[in-house]
Amino acid sequence: MHGRLKVRTSAEEAARKKKEQDLKAKAYRIGMDKIFSLRSSESFGSELLELTGKILSVNPDLSTLWNIRRECILKMTEENKEDSTLFDRDLGFTELCLQIQPKSYGAWHHRSWILENSPKPDWDKEVNLCKLYLKKDERNFHCWDYRRYVVKKANVSAEKEFEFCDDKIQKNFSNYSSWFYRSQLLPILHPHESDQSRPISEEKLKEELEIVITAAFTDPNDSSAWFYQRYLLGYSDPKFDIACFKLIKQHMIIAFTKAVDLNRDKISIFIDNNCDSQWMAISGNKSDCIWINRGDFEITDEILIKVTHADQEYSLTAKKYDKSAVIGCKLPSFGYEFGIAVKEELKNQLESCNQLLEFEPDSKFTLLTAALLMRSLDRFHYHEETLEYLKKLQTVDPLRYGYYRDLASKWILEVKLKEFVESGKYEKIDLTALDLTTVYYNQFLVIANEIDLRENPALNKNSCKFSLVEGCNVSF
Repeated sequence: MHGRLKVRTSAEEAARKKKEQDLKAKAYRIGMDKIFSLRSSESFGSELLELTGKILSVNPDLSTLWNIRRECILKMTEENKEDSTLFDRDLGFTELCLQIQPKSYGAWHHRSWILENSPKPDWDKEVNLCKLYLKKDERNFHCWDYRRYVVKKANVSAEKEFEFCDDKIQKNFSNYSSWFYRSQLLPILHPHESDQSRPISEEKLKEELEIVITAAFTDPNDSSAWFYQRYLLGYSDPKFDIACFKLIKQHMIIAFTKAVDLNRDKISIFIDNNCDSQWMAISGNKSDCIWINRGDFEITDEILIKVTHADQEYSLTAKKYDKSAVIGCKLPSFGYEFGIAVKEELKNQLESCNQLLEFEPDSKFTLLTAALLMRSLDRFHYHEETLEYLKKLQTVDPLRYGYYRDLASKWILEVKLKEFVESGKYEKIDLTALDLTTVYYNQFLVIANEIDLRENPALNKNSCKFSLVEGCNVSF
């Protein structure tokens, strides 16, 4: 019919697309063959640059071609290293590629390489470029990573970067990258006055908690602000310290709060002022929490253990426990102890969470946050209530069922471990029928002569490193 477009049938459309794809694949193979032929003959010139450019402009994720392109540029600039023409042209080319694929690892990496090798890099221009790209997609984490790199080169102050982050968060609370960058800048701008293990000062922490709860309650189903709140509450790696020490006639065991490599981390262990280097990781790995020193040792009344690490000294006094062992142990720190002002804010936030749960009882982020807030206030006082929240989370958020069970195992072990260490009775720790899925804090349990883990059917036995220690009897 005149004036009407012909609509292709499904079969015709499929055949047309296949023909188009075949032509593209053929052109791609011809182009790649030509590129590798030129490279093999060391013909590093404009033809090779042009060929790699044609393919990369269609698919910027081909790392091999970016590598060849860099090799070509280096060869072409060997005679005149002060000529920035090629580098400037390639900066323009990467912009073209990033318009096609803004999250191309290869294109962003090539851009940083160009600037590092260019005789006249313009770092301020790169900062402005990042602003433009983040206007188009404020959650492009590739651009955020690149921005953190270029602002250091351009000597942009942490204060200005914090303002930039704040502006992005105010426009969109669901900006994971901006929250993360904020967490990196806060310790620089507002360090804790006395405790280096704490990320920021108490005063600033209170302010941040107020900001983040506003963001979280604006959209309770968005996870970005909730995750940032977890950072503020101190859910990070424990600081390094001696966890415990045990000596029996056949060996000595020393355990640390976090995994270390004694050689790489330059850690020295002194036993009664004698430095001994015959330590081995209990797992056989280079890095571990638990280290053993085998030999023939004397049971004495008291042993002083000193450890030097990163210009810091840590000490522990172990005392004769019975005729066969000398034991020392520090009560583990399971989290931060906040000041009065911060605790008042945490109480207010817990109350707000509980009010929200009255209207939305199945809000997973609110349930988890309420549990974490209770633990930050008093983990042992609220222990049973937090476990109830985790049990409910297993139902309302079944995709993370295993995570909640593992977290419950960790919190249960903290209570049991506190009782065990405070009792000073190291013969046995009873962990039967606790519905454990994994065992945390292995480094504190190695001092026990017997560990009873029976009636925990879902327990991952591979998580029990203490079972590798001779003289430590474990029942599953």
